[in-house]
Amino acid sequence: MDQKYPEPTVGALIVNKHGKILLVRSHKWVNGRLTVPGGHIELGESAADAIIREVKEETGLEILPSKLLMVQEAIYSDDFFKKKHFIFFDFVCQALSEEVKLDQDELQEYDWYDVDEVEESVLEPYTRNLIATYRRNSTSGPDSIYPSFDNNR
Repeated sequence: MDQKYPEPTVGALIVNKHGKILLVRSHKWVNGRLTVPGGHIELGESAADAIIREVKEETGLEILPSKLLMVQEAIYSDDFFKKKHFIFFDFVCQALSEEVKLDQDELQEYDWYDVDEVEESVLEPYTRNLIATYRRNSTSGPDSIYPSFDNNR
């Protein structure tokens, strides 16, 4: 079926209590580049609810969306396995749990990374933009976008 409209989707840059980010591999992104968990917003669902649901379905993690960091548009990207038009709503999220259980359908591999050590060449373009924006914003002082973690959880 041909796509008639752009598809609204969500992406989660998940930060654990050690300040590391979760990156995953999906067969949907060519050349095995790393990406973030996420997916489609369902009818009647808020973007924040969609990111919580998608992350739980794909990784088994409980998260708390901290901030909508950016909106990106992917129009028939050569880096995606299908020619699609997406609007990505990318959130920074706090990991409330850290035991990842991949669904093995959407995602095939994962690891936690130090955000400053991730090389751009291993990222698909939209995750590259997301991490670059996160890096720029996370150095802005007391109103930093890094989530604050309650160690009593």
